[in-house]
Amino acid sequence: MGGGGGLAEQQVGRLMRGNGAAAVGVREIRENASFVLAKVCKASRGHVGSLLAEHGLHVGQEMVLIELWQDDGLRGGELAVRLGVEPPTITKMLRRLEGCGLVERRPDPTDARSFRVHLTERGRALEGPVARCWSQTEETALAGLGAGERRTFRKLLSRVRNNLDPGFRAD
Repeated sequence: MGGGGGLAEQQVGRLMRGNGAAAVGVREIRENASFVLAKVCKASRGHVGSLLAEHGLHVGQEMVLIELWQDDGLRGGELAVRLGVEPPTITKMLRRLEGCGLVERRPDPTDARSFRVHLTERGRALEGPVARCWSQTEETALAGLGAGERRTFRKLLSRVRNNLDPGFRAD
């Protein structure tokens, strides 16, 4: 074998060498705010996912619907950009949503190579139930926090998101 090593080996090597920071143990990792945030995100997605399942949706599918409720008739590529996923991922999601009768793809009248995604009546009808799933999840997650604390929490989360994703804009 050559001495160069593969990409994975190089990446692990970089991790092992570190970047000059002191060694960190498991306890310190678990106390890291980013670690806690990752666990909170996983728990939140699990909670909202169980509520969405009652309406026949899988986690992530509601994100496509939310974009279409805001702007029906988007191109597949536009949806991929808005959701931060690769085009093949959005294609697979759209196939599933189409199979459930929630969206339909129609040829783009201005570009024969492209298509636009439109909500069906059934897809439009899920807006209220999906909004309630998210409201229930927020109420559960933020139970015990006052209105001011909730506003502050949302502002802080938006700032963290902006730090990690400079293209993000809080609506």
